[in-house]
Amino acid sequence: MKICFLDIETVPTDRSLEENGLLEPQIQLDEAELLKKLSLSAVTAKIICICYAVEPPVGCEVQALQGAETEIINAFWKLAADCNLFVGHNILDFDLRFIYQRSIIHQIKPSRDLPFARFRNAPIYDTMQEWSKWGREHASLDTLSKALSIPSPKETLDGSKVYPHYRAGKIAEIVEYCKRDVDSTRQLYRRLTFTKLPGQM
Repeated sequence: MKICFLDIETVPTDRSLEENGLLEPQIQLDEAELLKKLSLSAVTAKIICICYAVEPPVGCEVQALQGAETEIINAFWKLAADCNLFVGHNILDFDLRFIYQRSIIHQIKPSRDLPFARFRNAPIYDTMQEWSKWGREHASLDTLSKALSIPSPKETLDGSKVYPHYRAGKIAEIVEYCKRDVDSTRQLYRRLTFTKLPGQM
């Protein structure tokens, strides 16, 4: 079985920043809150990188897709075509859904039709939902990493700093942060599924 661990990073599109056509109800929000809101919607934001690791082999290096958004999306659907399980933190409501929606905007047909069904863990395994067992107590990747003694991916960068880094041209730092998210998610998945690495007792 091929497992794809993944995470994406998004920033507001130039158009959404310039137009602000849908922002009238949000006029009272400060800039940071507004940027966060814009970054989380596929209508107003774009993907700047998708980081992933496809196992086997177990423990393989995390790779990054970056460049023009259409190139990122096309490359993702190419690698996704023969994967059996997709794993991520909040992947059901954000990462994969966002990729699908941006695919529609760019008229890029997905290589497969993934069911976004709830209360199941295949072919989409959402570590946030599996931790809560579909309850209301959702925990961030940072919180769970600390609770389970997994190195936190948020020590030097977090989601609120992605756009300022992007604006400053620090793309490499964003990619490394995204890769750390994938590594932490991979470790979290193993803890949630009681999976031991080869050689572990």
